[in-house]
Amino acid sequence: MPAGAALTAESIGPVDVAVVAFDGNRFNGDVAPALRELQESGVVRILDLTFVRKERDGAVSVVELADSEVADQFERILGEEFDLLSDEDLETVAQGLAPESSALVVVWENAWATRLASAVRESNGQVLFMERVPRDGVERAVAALTEK
Repeated sequence: MPAGAALTAESIGPVDVAVVAFDGNRFNGDVAPALRELQESGVVRILDLTFVRKERDGAVSVVELADSEVADQFERILGEEFDLLSDEDLETVAQGLAPESSALVVVWENAWATRLASAVRESNGQVLFMERVPRDGVERAVAALTEK
C-alpha cells in the first residue's frame, strides 16, 4: 500500500506496536535510518511514532516529535500520522519505564503481509494464535543447530 494511502480496515495488514526502551533521556537518531529503509522498501508502513521519557523524580513526559533533537530524521519516516496511540497508552508505557530512561513507541503496519491478511479474511479465516519468538529463544535454537 502506498505511503499516502487511506487507512481502512479492509486494506490494512497486520499491525504491531513496539516499545523500545533506552537508558537515559536523550534520544539519538540511530534507529531512524533502519525504520526509514523498512518503510521505503514497502516492508512496513509506520502509522504512529512517539517518544516518552521518565525523569529521575518519576515525572513523565511525552516528547513531541517536532520538539525532539532528532525530529528531522524521524519526520522523514512518519509522513502521514494516524495518531493511533492514546494519551492513556503513552502514560502506561511511561509508568513502566525506569527513572531516567526513555522509550520510542512505534506502531507499524506489516505491509508485507497485507495480501495474505486480505486472503485470510476473504476466505473467512481467522488467526487463532500468533506470537513473536523472543530473541533469546532464537539465539538458543540457532546455537543448538550448530552444536549438532
